[in-house]
Amino acid sequence: MNATKHPVEGGPEDKQPDKAAQAHDHPGQVASDHRPKDEHAGHDHAHGGALGENAELIFAGLSGVLLLAGWGIEKFSFGPSWLPTASFVAAYFFGGFFTAKEAIENIRARRFEIDTLMLVAAVGAAALGKWAEGALLLFLFSLGHSLEHYAMGRARRAIEALAKLAPETANVRRNGTMSELPVSQLQLGDIVIVRPNERLPADGVVTLGTSSVNQAPVTGESVPVDKQPASNPAEAVKAFDKVAAVNRVFAGTINGSGVIEVMVARRADQSTMARVVKMVADAETQRSPTQNFTEKFERIFVPAVLVLVTILLFAGVVVDEPFSDSFYRAMAVLVAASPCALAISVPSAVLSGVARAARGGVLVKGGAPLENLGTLTSIAFDKTGTLTEGKPKLTDAVAADGATEQELLSVAMAIEEHSDHPLASAVVVGAKERLGNSVIPVQASDIKSITGRGVQAMVGEELVYIAKPVFFSETDGNVLPVDVLNADLKLVEAGRTTMIVLKGKRFLGVLGVMDTPRPVAGEVMAALRGLGIDRLIMISGDNQQVANAVAKSVGLTEARGDLMPEQKVEAIKELRDKHGKVAMVGDGVNDAPAMANATVGIAMGAAGSDVALETADVALMADDLAQLPFAVGLSRSTSRIIKQNLWVSLGVVAVLIPATIMGLNIGTAVIFHEGSTLLVVINALRLLVYGDVKSAKTIA
Repeated sequence: MNATKHPVEGGPEDKQPDKAAQAHDHPGQVASDHRPKDEHAGHDHAHGGALGENAELIFAGLSGVLLLAGWGIEKFSFGPSWLPTASFVAAYFFGGFFTAKEAIENIRARRFEIDTLMLVAAVGAAALGKWAEGALLLFLFSLGHSLEHYAMGRARRAIEALAKLAPETANVRRNGTMSELPVSQLQLGDIVIVRPNERLPADGVVTLGTSSVNQAPVTGESVPVDKQPASNPAEAVKAFDKVAAVNRVFAGTINGSGVIEVMVARRADQSTMARVVKMVADAETQRSPTQNFTEKFERIFVPAVLVLVTILLFAGVVVDEPFSDSFYRAMAVLVAASPCALAISVPSAVLSGVARAARGGVLVKGGAPLENLGTLTSIAFDKTGTLTEGKPKLTDAVAADGATEQELLSVAMAIEEHSDHPLASAVVVGAKERLGNSVIPVQASDIKSITGRGVQAMVGEELVYIAKPVFFSETDGNVLPVDVLNADLKLVEAGRTTMIVLKGKRFLGVLGVMDTPRPVAGEVMAALRGLGIDRLIMISGDNQQVANAVAKSVGLTEARGDLMPEQKVEAIKELRDKHGKVAMVGDGVNDAPAMANATVGIAMGAAGSDVALETADVALMADDLAQLPFAVGLSRSTSRIIKQNLWVSLGVVAVLIPATIMGLNIGTAVIFHEGSTLLVVINALRLLVYGDVKSAKTIA
């Protein structure tokens, strides 16, 4: 399949020509098979041959034409008397060709499946002289079969198209010379040159040049991400999953307007894109709870149907009717009771949901997490790096009486810029943002760390302390003024980490630092509540005051702080016991134990992270919390469509069985039976066009 358009939304790639978009082979390609059972996997429904993958559809069309011709000749008495029967026989051939092939394959494999049942029913109709009805049966079944395979192929092609995003060749510089090599030949440490608007050939670290890269194919981010060279590319390659987002790039993403050079960090078959494609393809084999139910139901239902058909064959013993009528009724029931729609209803929805999630930058590992995510009502969050930015930020600067904010920040910045401590960096960055061009020139010297308490330095002739409040209570003669004490207490209650600045004998004020919530966190929580998530809980190792402050600011229903890793696991178990299903959202590494004990483990920022991709049930490829409502909304829609499909498939069977027993003919039974199969597949394929959280209401 050559895709001229790839299924990635939200980025300029749809408008950018890319000769390299014809990609390498799918590393985890799945068989085009309508059956959910493992034993049927590997059967090629494309059928190929001289007519290509549409051969079955062409044969179905010929069968329909011949059926219509035979009916017209018979109705209008045109031509010799044998001509209608000859047309029906020819319709049998084209309509039953692929059905017979599959029936033979099933028998050889010691399977007795739907295709065999349909063929037996058609042969039975012919034996009764009902050639027109038998031809109608095979025509509609083959038409339904071929359209079903075509529709299912669309979902699979959505997955396979992901693999076609990486280019086939790369411009490589080795030993001072440029050459164009297949991507499969790239080695770790190779330098590849990526020109404007080209797709990146490999996962790697930027070594030269700056640009913006559209990462939508991998992470789902709609806004291009700025890239710049890493300070030590060789070391960055060794720890690729820990490299800052500004320095690393992924295969299949699209370069912007700048030329960049990239050091290869992963071979083609180990790239993030390749692993995602394989995992998405493998996800089809992982059964959802509903799939397990339907398979168990089929194992009971099919033998029951065979027993019923056998009984109906001998209905003439009880009812006064010829054997031909009993035989016809039994064949009609056989057609009506075949659970074709039931067999395809769940896997088609799961496959479509997984494919759409992958296009949106969300990796869902199978039907179980997809369905579970759509039915849960509780989500637990880690704080640091999940709900928050993961780094401290200067949030407050409260000047003491007799001092100004300008003086407070200038002195603090002059001292802290000599430290690489995260809190010091937060003070420096925050002070520069607040002061702008109004910085008071301050020179600090003789800077010394006070272990566990803060830092001291000389500013001019005065000794300056920037320290925790407890330091001043431990030091004689440094009693905190009331205004400074009150300001400190207020900031602590709000969840801030505080530092007090003392210059000489004069207190300049209090600085408040906090790992601030992500800007989108509040909107995300509101969106989740709108999707039916009633309980939004934080489980954090940070102190309870900080946890409460963050929870209140983003709109969580509960916050649990001061938790050790093992206590997080216990909290998840408690939530599961109390509320049933619960998801855990974390970074995929530090929170792995809690995620493993949750119903669904969700990893943030999984792109490039081996651990996150391997441990999480659902991986948000971008470090973007806003992907979570999309994932939940898609899962909600998938669950609804699965239920709809089950009602349709079981409802049609429940109606058709008694109707055919009461005399409904085979032709009508086939129309309803195959119509229901197509209906559930088309219903499932709606998931491929799922948009965002807002569209969750439209797929009902």
